[in-house]
Amino acid sequence: MSDSIATDETTRLIASNKVDGTAVYNPDGERLGSIHNFMVNKRTGTVEYAVLQFGGILGFGSDYYPLPWNTLNYDSGQGGYVVNLSRETLESAPHYQATEEPVHDMDYGRRVHSHYGVSYPY
Repeated sequence: MSDSIATDETTRLIASNKVDGTAVYNPDGERLGSIHNFMVNKRTGTVEYAVLQFGGILGFGSDYYPLPWNTLNYDSGQGGYVVNLSRETLESAPHYQATEEPVHDMDYGRRVHSHYGVSYPY
């Protein structure tokens, strides 16, 4: 028996450690950044948002942008997620720096979802 746990993906599921670092593109194929992590609702077990690391140079000086999970579409051809967002929409979105972190409460969740024009499910 192996001591390792399978961390692969199936056609329907993906392990959390495989999501971290996955590239995010806009519809034009421009790479916007990569998934830093994702936030899971403790009570429902659903992912509320993926946190996109965006900006800076080689990861230095980049900020973190929560994206509602349902704005991400996986594109196997690109090997990453595609979001139907312009760079300008993303730059004006709620975000934070590595030295801070917002209070991920319902008000923050509503503000993030509202910015992207999707309803907050909670």
